[in-house]
Amino acid sequence: MKVVYTPAHMGHNPHQEIAASRSASPFEHIGRAEAIKETLINDASMEFLSPTEWGTEPIDAVHTPGLNKFLMTAWADYQREMRPSHEVVPDFFYRPSLREAMSQIEEPVAVNARLGWWCFETTTPLTEGTYTAARAAVDTALTTTKLVLDGESYAYGLCRPPGHHATTDLYGGYCFFNNAAIAAHHVATTTGTKVTVLDVDYHHGNGTQEIFYERDDVQYVSLHGDPQRAYPYFTGFSDEQGSGKGRGSNFNVPLAARTEDDFYLSALDKACVAITKFGPSMVIVSLGLDTFFTDPISDLSVTQDGFKRSGDLVRQMGLPTVVLQEGGYDVDALGNNVQAWLHGLAQS
Repeated sequence: MKVVYTPAHMGHNPHQEIAASRSASPFEHIGRAEAIKETLINDASMEFLSPTEWGTEPIDAVHTPGLNKFLMTAWADYQREMRPSHEVVPDFFYRPSLREAMSQIEEPVAVNARLGWWCFETTTPLTEGTYTAARAAVDTALTTTKLVLDGESYAYGLCRPPGHHATTDLYGGYCFFNNAAIAAHHVATTTGTKVTVLDVDYHHGNGTQEIFYERDDVQYVSLHGDPQRAYPYFTGFSDEQGSGKGRGSNFNVPLAARTEDDFYLSALDKACVAITKFGPSMVIVSLGLDTFFTDPISDLSVTQDGFKRSGDLVRQMGLPTVVLQEGGYDVDALGNNVQAWLHGLAQS
């Protein structure tokens, strides 16, 4: 299997995140991707490649162009306008209800206000190299996708930062650009075929859902912790089925705490039935391994064998498959878990 990886991800190097009312070492850090790389690079069935550069056009086709423009300079702007800081985090968030019955405003000028304009939460700090890393993650996703478009049955993109929480015009949830959504839009618009994004991360991909919610050419299917208890809390319910011409193209499967392999595989089988019915030319998997039973910020109970069985179940659909890395925070187990999922997909 071809694996697309770049060390550029190491430019995004936060030392602290603000979560659960405290500042602590981030769960999303350089060591995650490096652990996956070290496992796969020692696997003779994996062939490593570097991504090619794709520019900003594919990003601006999915995200409001202002998001890219802001992220390009935000860290440096903050150092100049506010104070030197390794991490840059919003301390104020704009919500339209702040100006209820008043005219809505355009993007503010001050960088501290712009942070709260473009970001939706506090766990996603900007660092000096974040923008370069986020651009490289998009390049990784698109290069992996091109491999499959060019004839590979499957390929894996070791994307970091992850992407599925980034919406059309907001970053957050460790995500800056939505790697899977950018790849799916590229396939749908350049080939004229339908595409499915299958999201198996523990956390619902609110960004991917929002981006495609009114479209009928990209299906979004997600298995995740029930938002009644799980981040991002406000999306991921089973009655969210798309709207307008996208009605029926969104399929959410919220899962109970401590869901184990057999029940998880049963839910994934139902998701695969929905995908087959949709009839896509390609499946793009947002691969989160934070469903693992020892993940520190999740509460499902999938095992390494469950991951291999999951990859095999996706393989049985017989569709070209792009796999892009999202979450997974038990770093000691992460590389082996990714390897198991990919071996299931490749039946090896």
